[in-house]
Amino acid sequence: MKIHVAGENSLILYFGEEANAEVAAQVQAANNAIREQMAELIIDTVPSYASLLVIFDAYKCDHLQLRKGIRTAIEANVSGAGQEGTVVTLPVYYSQESGPDLSLISERSGLSVQEIIDLHQSEEYRVYAIGFAPGFAYLGQVDERIASPRIATPRKYVPKGAVGIADRQTAIYPAPSPGGWNLIGLCPIPMFTPEGDSLMPVAVGDRVKFKAITKAEFLDMGGELDEKFLQQEASA
Repeated sequence: MKIHVAGENSLILYFGEEANAEVAAQVQAANNAIREQMAELIIDTVPSYASLLVIFDAYKCDHLQLRKGIRTAIEANVSGAGQEGTVVTLPVYYSQESGPDLSLISERSGLSVQEIIDLHQSEEYRVYAIGFAPGFAYLGQVDERIASPRIATPRKYVPKGAVGIADRQTAIYPAPSPGGWNLIGLCPIPMFTPEGDSLMPVAVGDRVKFKAITKAEFLDMGGELDEKFLQQEASA
């Protein structure tokens, strides 16, 4: 682990050069230890793929004191390095209607649309980071056979709940926005609910499983087929 100054009241911890399950577990264990054992000094922590940003109260400690405290907290919590987050199952309506890029991935990979769907829901994905927009969880890693680069021309409009793939990551758009990910389906579960008791159904360190549902089930669960999006795709 390497610790560097990130600002006048922040440090950033690096746990590896690239994201993988082992590094992600170390990030989550460190985040838990620091938040639990140094709560009186910490303003916030921001975990990511292979790093952890720690923002502290400069009136209560300085960089050196925090650095020592972080190392002590992490060393005292070595047993927590292997802890796993919660497993969350999210339903997805996979289809050409809800996932217009399924055919593109099929052409690129040589797999059938059903094979792509089966592969996508066969994996268990770790939540590596939350970013881009509130509730946008970066999940990895998808099977290499369906890994897909971002589309050449990003869409001006991607609907809420759209499930996408970019390289070996997958994610659900929490709100309508522009986007360049390959869209393969729609999830009816809100990924960000600011007025709710729980802002998000997942947190960094959790693991996500996708489960295919029918169009009728998607609609019954509160999912919507966005007319603006359907019109955009029809005219593309």
